[in-house]
Amino acid sequence: MSAVLSPKPGRPVQYRSRGQRQAWFNRLVSPSGLGERIKPFVFLDDFDIAPSGKPLSGLHPHSGIATLTVIVSGQMEYIDTTGKTGILPTGGVEWMNAGGGVWHGGGAIGNSNVRGFQLWVALPPEDENGPAYSQYLAPETVPAAGPARVILGSYGGVSSAIRTRASMNYLHVRLQDGEAWSYQPPAGHGIAWVSPMRGVLHASEARLENEIAVFEDSQDTIDFVAQGDTEFVLGSAVPHPHDLVLGYYSVHTSQSALDRGEASIEVIRKQLEAEASQ
Repeated sequence: MSAVLSPKPGRPVQYRSRGQRQAWFNRLVSPSGLGERIKPFVFLDDFDIAPSGKPLSGLHPHSGIATLTVIVSGQMEYIDTTGKTGILPTGGVEWMNAGGGVWHGGGAIGNSNVRGFQLWVALPPEDENGPAYSQYLAPETVPAAGPARVILGSYGGVSSAIRTRASMNYLHVRLQDGEAWSYQPPAGHGIAWVSPMRGVLHASEARLENEIAVFEDSQDTIDFVAQGDTEFVLGSAVPHPHDLVLGYYSVHTSQSALDRGEASIEVIRKQLEAEASQ
Protein backbone atom coordinates (compact mmCIF):
# COMPACT_ATOMS: atom_id res chain seq x y z
CA MET A 1 0.00 0.00 0.00
CA SER A 2 1.33 3.43 -0.93
CA ALA A 3 1.66 6.34 1.47
CA VAL A 4 -1.60 8.26 1.73
CA LEU A 5 -1.57 11.76 0.32
CA SER A 6 -4.06 13.84 2.30
CA PRO A 7 -6.49 15.82 0.17
CA LYS A 8 -6.25 19.55 0.52
CA PRO A 9 -8.60 21.05 3.10
CA GLY A 10 -11.88 21.93 1.48
CA ARG A 11 -15.58 21.37 1.96
CA PRO A 12 -15.72 19.85 5.46
CA VAL A 13 -17.66 16.82 6.65
CA GLN A 14 -20.52 18.05 8.81
CA TYR A 15 -22.10 14.76 9.91
CA ARG A 16 -21.02 11.10 10.01
CA SER A 17 -22.82 7.86 10.86
CA ARG A 18 -22.02 4.14 10.71
CA GLY A 19 -25.74 3.42 10.46
CA GLN A 20 -27.76 0.66 12.11
CA ARG A 21 -26.51 -2.77 11.08
CA GLN A 22 -29.03 -5.62 10.86
CA ALA A 23 -28.91 -9.18 9.52
CA TRP A 24 -28.21 -8.52 5.85
CA PHE A 25 -28.04 -4.73 5.54
CA ASN A 26 -26.74 -1.58 7.17
CA ARG A 27 -29.32 1.22 7.29
CA LEU A 28 -27.31 4.38 6.74
CA VAL A 29 -30.19 6.79 6.07
CA SER A 30 -33.89 6.66 6.98
CA PRO A 31 -36.67 9.16 6.14
CA SER A 32 -37.35 9.85 9.83
CA GLY A 33 -33.66 10.54 10.55
CA LEU A 34 -30.83 11.68 8.31
CA GLY A 35 -33.20 11.71 5.31
CA GLU A 36 -34.65 14.97 6.65
CA ARG A 37 -31.15 16.47 6.43
CA ILE A 38 -30.20 15.30 2.93
CA LYS A 39 -33.59 15.11 1.13
CA PRO A 40 -34.35 14.31 -1.70
CA PHE A 41 -32.12 11.39 -0.62
CA VAL A 42 -34.28 9.89 2.12
CA PHE A 43 -33.07 6.29 2.56
CA LEU A 44 -29.84 4.35 1.96
CA ASP A 45 -29.01 0.70 2.67
CA ASP A 46 -25.67 -1.01 2.11
CA PHE A 47 -26.77 -4.65 1.66
CA ASP A 48 -25.10 -8.06 1.58
CA ILE A 49 -27.62 -10.81 0.72
CA ALA A 50 -26.92 -14.54 0.75
CA PRO A 51 -28.82 -16.62 -1.85
CA SER A 52 -31.75 -18.49 -0.31
CA GLY A 53 -33.56 -19.96 -3.31
CA LYS A 54 -36.57 -17.68 -2.84
CA PRO A 55 -37.29 -13.94 -2.95
CA LEU A 56 -35.77 -12.22 0.06
CA SER A 57 -38.81 -10.26 1.16
CA GLY A 58 -41.49 -11.14 -1.39
CA LEU A 59 -43.52 -8.34 -2.90
CA HIS A 60 -43.77 -5.15 -0.87
CA PRO A 61 -45.26 -1.72 -1.72
CA HIS A 62 -44.01 1.84 -2.19
CA SER A 63 -45.50 5.19 -3.17
CA GLY A 64 -44.24 8.76 -3.44
CA ILE A 65 -40.60 7.75 -4.00
CA ALA A 66 -38.27 6.19 -6.51
CA THR A 67 -35.96 3.37 -5.40
CA LEU A 68 -32.55 3.00 -7.02
CA THR A 69 -30.60 -0.25 -6.60
CA VAL A 70 -26.97 -0.65 -7.69
CA ILE A 71 -25.51 -4.18 -7.77
CA VAL A 72 -21.82 -4.13 -6.84
CA SER A 73 -21.31 -7.92 -6.92
CA GLY A 74 -23.46 -10.99 -7.46
CA GLN A 75 -26.85 -11.28 -9.17
CA MET A 76 -30.36 -10.35 -8.07
CA GLU A 77 -33.71 -11.35 -9.54
CA TYR A 78 -36.55 -8.83 -9.63
CA ILE A 79 -40.28 -8.63 -10.22
CA ASP A 80 -42.68 -5.69 -10.06
CA THR A 81 -46.32 -4.91 -10.70
CA THR A 82 -45.53 -2.81 -13.76
CA GLY A 83 -45.01 -6.20 -15.43
CA LYS A 84 -41.22 -6.34 -15.37
CA THR A 85 -39.24 -9.40 -14.28
CA GLY A 86 -35.65 -10.48 -14.84
CA ILE A 87 -32.12 -10.61 -13.42
CA LEU A 88 -29.79 -7.76 -12.48
CA PRO A 89 -26.12 -8.80 -12.88
CA THR A 90 -23.06 -7.26 -11.27
CA GLY A 91 -23.03 -3.60 -12.29
CA GLY A 92 -26.74 -3.56 -13.10
CA VAL A 93 -29.11 -0.81 -11.95
CA GLU A 94 -32.81 -0.84 -11.03
CA TRP A 95 -34.86 2.38 -11.05
CA MET A 96 -38.35 1.87 -9.66
CA ASN A 97 -40.42 5.04 -9.83
CA ALA A 98 -43.23 4.08 -7.46
CA GLY A 99 -45.31 7.20 -8.10
CA GLY A 100 -48.84 6.63 -6.88
CA GLY A 101 -48.21 3.01 -5.93
CA VAL A 102 -46.35 -0.16 -6.89
CA TRP A 103 -45.33 -3.52 -5.43
CA HIS A 104 -41.95 -5.12 -6.14
CA GLY A 105 -39.60 -7.74 -4.78
CA GLY A 106 -36.49 -9.76 -5.43
CA GLY A 107 -33.63 -11.71 -3.97
CA ALA A 108 -30.14 -13.10 -4.52
CA ILE A 109 -29.64 -15.88 -7.04
CA GLY A 110 -26.65 -18.02 -7.97
CA ASN A 111 -23.97 -19.15 -5.55
CA SER A 112 -22.60 -15.81 -4.37
CA ASN A 113 -23.82 -13.11 -2.04
CA VAL A 114 -25.25 -9.98 -3.63
CA ARG A 115 -23.69 -6.70 -2.48
CA GLY A 116 -24.91 -3.27 -3.32
CA PHE A 117 -26.77 -0.14 -2.32
CA GLN A 118 -30.46 0.72 -2.32
CA LEU A 119 -31.34 4.40 -2.34
CA TRP A 120 -34.75 6.08 -2.07
CA VAL A 121 -35.34 9.55 -3.48
CA ALA A 122 -38.38 11.66 -2.62
CA LEU A 123 -40.45 12.64 -5.65
CA PRO A 124 -41.78 16.17 -6.21
CA PRO A 125 -45.55 16.86 -6.04
CA GLU A 126 -45.86 16.62 -9.83
CA ASP A 127 -44.72 12.96 -9.75
CA GLU A 128 -45.51 11.54 -6.31
CA ASN A 129 -48.95 10.21 -7.32
CA GLY A 130 -48.19 9.66 -11.00
CA PRO A 131 -47.98 6.36 -12.89
CA ALA A 132 -45.47 3.80 -11.64
CA TYR A 133 -42.72 2.74 -14.04
CA SER A 134 -39.39 0.95 -13.87
CA GLN A 135 -36.08 0.95 -15.75
CA TYR A 136 -33.46 -1.80 -15.57
CA LEU A 137 -30.01 -0.90 -16.89
CA ALA A 138 -27.45 -3.47 -17.99
CA PRO A 139 -23.87 -2.70 -16.84
CA GLU A 140 -22.71 -1.73 -20.33
CA THR A 141 -25.46 0.92 -20.61
CA VAL A 142 -24.31 2.84 -17.51
CA PRO A 143 -22.03 5.68 -18.70
CA ALA A 144 -18.76 6.51 -16.97
CA ALA A 145 -16.60 9.61 -16.60
CA GLY A 146 -13.15 8.59 -15.39
CA PRO A 147 -13.55 6.40 -12.28
CA ALA A 148 -17.21 7.41 -11.78
CA ARG A 149 -20.20 5.49 -13.15
CA VAL A 150 -23.09 7.92 -13.59
CA ILE A 151 -26.08 6.11 -12.13
CA LEU A 152 -28.32 9.17 -12.00
CA GLY A 153 -27.95 12.68 -13.38
CA SER A 154 -25.04 14.08 -15.39
CA TYR A 155 -21.31 14.33 -14.72
CA GLY A 156 -18.14 14.71 -16.78
CA GLY A 157 -20.02 15.21 -20.03
CA VAL A 158 -22.15 12.05 -19.80
CA SER A 159 -25.71 11.49 -18.57
CA SER A 160 -27.67 8.58 -17.16
CA ALA A 161 -30.51 7.08 -19.17
CA ILE A 162 -32.70 7.62 -16.10
CA ARG A 163 -34.49 10.96 -16.26
CA THR A 164 -35.74 12.86 -13.21
CA ARG A 165 -37.58 16.15 -12.82
CA ALA A 166 -35.45 17.12 -9.80
CA SER A 167 -31.75 17.91 -10.26
CA MET A 168 -29.61 15.24 -8.58
CA ASN A 169 -26.50 13.13 -9.22
CA TYR A 170 -25.72 9.65 -7.94
CA LEU A 171 -22.29 8.22 -8.78
CA HIS A 172 -20.63 4.84 -8.17
CA VAL A 173 -16.87 5.40 -7.95
CA ARG A 174 -13.84 3.10 -7.78
CA LEU A 175 -10.38 4.48 -6.97
CA GLN A 176 -7.07 2.63 -6.81
CA ASP A 177 -4.76 2.86 -3.82
CA GLY A 178 -3.35 6.38 -3.58
CA GLU A 179 -5.52 7.75 -6.40
CA ALA A 180 -6.90 11.28 -6.01
CA TRP A 181 -10.23 12.42 -7.46
CA SER A 182 -12.27 15.61 -7.20
CA TYR A 183 -16.01 16.15 -7.53
CA GLN A 184 -17.40 19.52 -8.55
CA PRO A 185 -21.15 19.55 -7.91
CA PRO A 186 -23.42 21.13 -10.52
CA ALA A 187 -24.92 24.54 -9.85
CA GLY A 188 -27.49 24.46 -7.07
CA HIS A 189 -26.38 21.13 -5.59
CA GLY A 190 -26.06 22.25 -1.97
CA ILE A 191 -26.65 18.70 -0.66
CA ALA A 192 -23.70 16.27 -0.93
CA TRP A 193 -22.76 13.02 0.81
CA VAL A 194 -20.53 9.99 0.30
CA SER A 195 -20.63 6.36 1.52
CA PRO A 196 -17.58 4.07 1.09
CA MET A 197 -18.19 0.30 1.12
CA ARG A 198 -14.61 -0.83 0.46
CA GLY A 199 -11.25 0.66 1.42
CA VAL A 200 -10.62 3.92 3.22
CA LEU A 201 -11.54 7.27 1.71
CA HIS A 202 -9.91 10.53 2.77
CA ALA A 203 -11.99 13.67 2.23
CA SER A 204 -10.89 17.08 3.53
CA GLU A 205 -9.56 16.16 6.99
CA ALA A 206 -11.79 13.10 7.50
CA ARG A 207 -10.91 9.41 7.24
CA LEU A 208 -14.03 7.54 6.06
CA GLU A 209 -14.71 3.79 6.14
CA ASN A 210 -18.00 1.81 6.00
CA GLU A 211 -20.17 4.81 6.88
CA ILE A 212 -21.98 7.80 5.43
CA ALA A 213 -20.52 11.30 5.57
CA VAL A 214 -22.55 14.43 4.83
CA PHE A 215 -20.69 17.53 3.67
CA GLU A 216 -21.34 21.08 4.71
CA ASP A 217 -24.01 22.81 2.63
CA SER A 218 -22.24 24.61 -0.20
CA GLN A 219 -21.33 24.05 -3.83
CA ASP A 220 -17.59 23.78 -3.30
CA THR A 221 -15.43 21.07 -4.85
CA ILE A 222 -14.90 17.92 -2.77
CA ASP A 223 -11.43 16.32 -2.95
CA PHE A 224 -10.83 12.61 -2.27
CA VAL A 225 -7.80 10.35 -1.89
CA ALA A 226 -8.08 6.52 -1.69
CA GLN A 227 -6.23 4.44 0.90
CA GLY A 228 -6.32 0.94 -0.53
CA ASP A 229 -8.54 0.12 -3.49
CA THR A 230 -11.69 2.04 -2.62
CA GLU A 231 -15.33 1.86 -3.75
CA PHE A 232 -18.09 4.27 -2.80
CA VAL A 233 -21.31 5.97 -3.83
CA LEU A 234 -21.77 9.73 -3.83
CA GLY A 235 -24.90 11.84 -4.06
CA SER A 236 -25.49 15.53 -4.65
CA ALA A 237 -28.69 17.45 -5.32
CA VAL A 238 -30.68 20.62 -5.21
CA PRO A 239 -32.40 20.44 -1.79
CA HIS A 240 -35.94 18.99 -1.76
CA PRO A 241 -38.08 21.95 -0.58
CA HIS A 242 -41.05 19.90 0.62
CA ASP A 243 -42.06 18.22 3.85
CA LEU A 244 -41.58 14.46 4.29
CA VAL A 245 -44.90 12.86 5.22
CA LEU A 246 -44.22 9.23 6.04
CA GLY A 247 -46.09 5.98 5.62
CA TYR A 248 -44.60 2.56 6.33
CA TYR A 249 -43.18 2.11 2.81
CA SER A 250 -44.04 5.54 1.43
CA VAL A 251 -42.82 9.13 1.53
CA HIS A 252 -44.99 11.99 0.27
CA THR A 253 -45.14 15.79 0.48
CA SER A 254 -48.57 16.00 2.14
CA GLN A 255 -51.05 13.86 4.05
CA SER A 256 -53.52 13.94 1.17
CA ALA A 257 -50.85 12.68 -1.26
CA LEU A 258 -49.92 9.91 1.20
CA ASP A 259 -53.58 8.91 1.56
CA ARG A 260 -53.90 8.61 -2.23
CA GLY A 261 -50.73 6.55 -2.45
CA GLU A 262 -51.75 4.16 0.32
CA ALA A 263 -55.22 3.75 -1.22
CA SER A 264 -53.61 2.79 -4.55
CA ILE A 265 -51.29 0.34 -2.78
CA GLU A 266 -54.34 -1.33 -1.19
CA VAL A 267 -56.06 -1.67 -4.58
CA ILE A 268 -52.97 -3.40 -6.01
CA ARG A 269 -52.77 -5.68 -2.95
CA LYS A 270 -56.33 -6.88 -3.52
CA GLN A 271 -55.59 -7.49 -7.20
CA LEU A 272 -52.56 -9.58 -6.27
CA GLU A 273 -54.58 -11.61 -3.78
CA ALA A 274 -57.31 -12.19 -6.38
CA GLU A 275 -54.76 -13.38 -8.94
CA ALA A 276 -53.13 -15.69 -6.40
CA SER A 277 -56.46 -17.31 -5.56
CA GLN A 278 -57.33 -18.16 -9.16
